[in-house]
Amino acid sequence: MRIVSGEFRGRHFSPPKNFTARPTTDFAKESLFNIINNHFDFEEISVLDLFSGTGSISFEFASRGTKSIQLVELNPQHFQFIKKVIDELNLKQIIPIRFNAFKYLLSCPATFDIIFADPPYDMTGVEEIPETVFRRNLLKPNGWLIVEHSRKTDLSNLPHFSEVRNYGSVHFSFFKS
Repeated sequence: MRIVSGEFRGRHFSPPKNFTARPTTDFAKESLFNIINNHFDFEEISVLDLFSGTGSISFEFASRGTKSIQLVELNPQHFQFIKKVIDELNLKQIIPIRFNAFKYLLSCPATFDIIFADPPYDMTGVEEIPETVFRRNLLKPNGWLIVEHSRKTDLSNLPHFSEVRNYGSVHFSFFKS
């Protein structure tokens, strides 16, 4: 796993060998952040990173200057790895939360400019993420929800869907408030 841009560009982190998370590929991550960069000022936004896995997306936002990042991950092994990297890089702008992402959305008291969700590709109920985000008004005006998924998942029929971008086996569905 590598941070592709910003203050920590080129830094590599290796999750333990028995790690079960699937990190977003560097190609897909770089493409995603180029899109985000054209619409947002990283230093001015707040981010919620759901199903964080390796923490790669949060680390990328932090490296690019985002000051407010909440990261939600339930798996204890993944969470410990994320906390280790946060400590190594002294990333005080990332608030790690060990919790079920679906339940967190139901109780989250804040709103965000960007919510990024990368649930396991075989997880059922992924369509509940956009439904909950918009029902609970968790995005600020002009905010984005970005859901990473496999090609087998089609979220285009859901309200607020904007577009899908494909990068090999990685697909990002964008929803806009």
